[in-house]
Amino acid sequence: METPNYRIATLSNGMRVALRHTPDSLVSYIGIAVNAGSRDEDPSRHGLAHFVEHTIFKGTASRRSWHISNRMESIGGELNAYTSKEETVIYTNAPAGNAARAIELLYDIVANSRFPEGELEKEREVVIEEINSYLDSPADSVYDEIEELVYAGSGLAHNILGSKDSVRSLTGHDCREFLDSWYVAGNMTAYIADPTDPDRLIALMEKYFGRLHFEGRKHERILPPPCRGFDKVIDRQGHQAHTILAYRLFGRKDPRRFALFLLNNYLGGPCMNSRLNQELREKRGLVYTVDSSVGLLSDTGLMQIYFGCDPGGSERCVKIIRKEIDRLASASLSDRAFEAIRNQYCGQLLVSSDNRESMAMSMGKSLLYYDEIHDIPRTTERIRSVTKEEFLDMARMIADAPLSRLTIK
Repeated sequence: METPNYRIATLSNGMRVALRHTPDSLVSYIGIAVNAGSRDEDPSRHGLAHFVEHTIFKGTASRRSWHISNRMESIGGELNAYTSKEETVIYTNAPAGNAARAIELLYDIVANSRFPEGELEKEREVVIEEINSYLDSPADSVYDEIEELVYAGSGLAHNILGSKDSVRSLTGHDCREFLDSWYVAGNMTAYIADPTDPDRLIALMEKYFGRLHFEGRKHERILPPPCRGFDKVIDRQGHQAHTILAYRLFGRKDPRRFALFLLNNYLGGPCMNSRLNQELREKRGLVYTVDSSVGLLSDTGLMQIYFGCDPGGSERCVKIIRKEIDRLASASLSDRAFEAIRNQYCGQLLVSSDNRESMAMSMGKSLLYYDEIHDIPRTTERIRSVTKEEFLDMARMIADAPLSRLTIK
């Protein structure tokens, strides 16, 4: 598949590659997106997907840990990765002209990682320190802790990092088995944004990643049971209350998601004029920060509103947030006001498209999840097609949805 903006190629083994030719760029962005995350771990191996992400750089059949890290960094580039509930992304950023180096290294890591025990022992301590650091930051940990409650009874409920005990129990065999199960051609996509001729890049991908077998383990993701809503407070004697209001919603392919994205941005997006920032911070000075976010997975999702405030002000903030959502759900909205809401979000999307690393990574994930590229022009078009009534219907859905609330103070 090919358009003026991108190209989708399929290797001989069925692996798909999303390419964007960037002849004016001085930087190359290349990565691998894997449809596997903490949701796909066995119950006895919590933290494995994240641990693999850490240890996959620690040695292959032909390279030691130092050689792997030095391979891109010696030319001023970067080799990195991240893990989420349903995905792992391993990526490189480097000066243009180094695509062959990056592709060969990524292949070596995926196909030939050996997980030497000495390196695993060191990395276990690194991950345990990450767990300690995370627990010491309630503004971060509150997100995971509310997901454990909302998604209770499913593979989505546990922390991506795992626990200290589970991390200590993980072995090199566990890591290699996870790679063999999920890091296969049929469960991965590659993305490349690079000034090199696309045919040359496809040939390089075929040379290396074309060797991978296609079939791996089948996903066994079970839809989390319904959540009736809850109100829970955890008192850790902190100086600030960190609260999340969570609304359980639909998955990433639901056509209503564009109305949801628009509503989310209007309520608590990154701009100072978001409704909740205006009401809670600018008008009343109740919070330092308030934001709204959407996390959609393959079969379920959440809209989450976070704020941090004085422990005594949490109830007042919740009442104001609920009032704003109810007001929007029950009120009429002028065409002019709705067009302003739409224009602001589309403008933000346009500005974000200037980040080439994010654009490249989005190509790979979009191909992985939707079998096509949902780039900024396409997303903007879908946002502009959202009607005022669809926007208000989404506000009504949120207003009527069971509310789950967690406060850590």
